[in-house]
Amino acid sequence: MKIVISTGSNLAIYEQIVNQIKNAIFNHELNPGEALPSIRMLASKLEVSVITTKRAYEELEKENLIRSVAGKGFYVCETNTEYLKEKQYIMLEKKMSEILQECRKAGMGKGEILMMVEELIEE
Repeated sequence: MKIVISTGSNLAIYEQIVNQIKNAIFNHELNPGEALPSIRMLASKLEVSVITTKRAYEELEKENLIRSVAGKGFYVCETNTEYLKEKQYIMLEKKMSEILQECRKAGMGKGEILMMVEELIEE
């Protein structure tokens, strides 16, 4: 699993970690029962604070995507892929809405927007 932190992102570092681990689970890069790096190891690897990685793991635990085993570490849970897919769709819908607002601000009409999307899909 590779996590990349972007300093230019609007998301907090812990949110970037959460989102990338969620995507890895959704895309089966991380499988149920698979061990995650320890909080300290991940913090060291990403060059972020232990508090940041701890918060990311806590968020993932709240969503029942990972579980903590005392003395052993964190493991990927069996997940409902439909739930993850729905969460991903909601996030994408929000991003698309923001992009459409920017297009409208730039004076683009529906036809221009659709043409741009079609061109990008064909790339």
